[in-house]
Amino acid sequence: MKEIKLKGLDIDCYYEKLDNGLDVIMLPYSDKKNYFISYATKYGSEVSKFIPVGQDEMIKVPDGVAHFLEHKMFEQEDGIDPFSFFSESGTGSNASTSFDFTQYICYGTKEFEKNLKYLLSFVNKPYYTDENVEKEKGIIAEELKMYDDIADFKLEMRLRENVYHVHPRRIDIGGSIPEIMKITKEDLYTCYNSFYSPNNMVLLIVGNFDRNKAMEIVREVVSPIKNRGDAVIDKIDEKLEVREKYDEIIYPVDVCKLGVGFKLSSIELDISKEEKDLYLQMISNLMFGASSEFRERVRNMKLLSNLYTEWEFLDNLNTFYLMASSDNPYDLVKEIEEEVNNFKFDKISFERMKKVWIANEVRMIDDIDLSINSLLDDYLKYGRVFDDKIEVIRNLDFNTLVSIFEKLDFSNKSVLIMKREKTC
Repeated sequence: MKEIKLKGLDIDCYYEKLDNGLDVIMLPYSDKKNYFISYATKYGSEVSKFIPVGQDEMIKVPDGVAHFLEHKMFEQEDGIDPFSFFSESGTGSNASTSFDFTQYICYGTKEFEKNLKYLLSFVNKPYYTDENVEKEKGIIAEELKMYDDIADFKLEMRLRENVYHVHPRRIDIGGSIPEIMKITKEDLYTCYNSFYSPNNMVLLIVGNFDRNKAMEIVREVVSPIKNRGDAVIDKIDEKLEVREKYDEIIYPVDVCKLGVGFKLSSIELDISKEEKDLYLQMISNLMFGASSEFRERVRNMKLLSNLYTEWEFLDNLNTFYLMASSDNPYDLVKEIEEEVNNFKFDKISFERMKKVWIANEVRMIDDIDLSINSLLDDYLKYGRVFDDKIEVIRNLDFNTLVSIFEKLDFSNKSVLIMKREKTC
């Protein structure tokens, strides 16, 4: 295995690519009691149009297949329930699907080798029948109905629909009830065979374990699996302009909610993608972060009860979401517009934020749950272990930050207000 020093942290990370393409990343801690394993595929809900491996024509599968497939991986032909298998040794397990990846996890303090071997094994043994697919449709339909009753979720999805014209990120990760009713076992096998190939997957292990024994197990279980090749994913032609500039919806909320989506073009600068993303996150943190003057001001004005922000970094777009609860969302929108139009950065706050970020990186690497999620997110986003993240943060330049901010068009935004009738 290749040793990778996490610069600024005095920690060794280990990396190996198997002959079949599987990426393996290990971060061992001798002073920890627990471990965390994530086995992930670079396949999420935003992929629905593609040329399958071994075929020549583009196909479109129903929305929600990636999430549906994740559910069905826990039903095995031998009848063993993976959740029960892990729980017998006091080990936790779970799985999740996002827009761009699906991961299967287990975590605990006991029987590491046994659990690693089983996790790798069951993810590589799909079992779909007409009967179990039909049964799952009802389960997922109920899950979708449950989320539809959550105001924050409804706000986010409606905002996404208003921001994007055609990009699949405007669609619920789970799909819709009409779409999941179309899913067949053939769809699941097609997607599995196209995206659950070792060359499209990554294994991350963090915590207390023997990396040499772990690697032996990985080679034993995964090395015999062939690299099936790469599916060709359809190119998404998304417009820069938001689809809807303004929208209001009626919903039984106690406090009105506000969503703002800024759709920003990619910045052309002679710096890495990693640096660009950090600069954009720095801009939003200084403007709207927990310690920002904006938050203090709007709270004093009694315009804000909570605020959530999120960046979405796509190929040619950077989308910034701001979602809040407010008794007066109309005035809050005005304050947000005032902030983005007239904000002035100061170097002292910038340098202070850099120190906070570095401190957070140091603390995070000591938290197994946070460190594995950070490693996975960075690896899927940048295609490498972000081993010099602290150095990159330390070298962020104030003038570059200001230059990037001046290039952003915050007028290209979608505003959504959710309110109970006759309120707000």
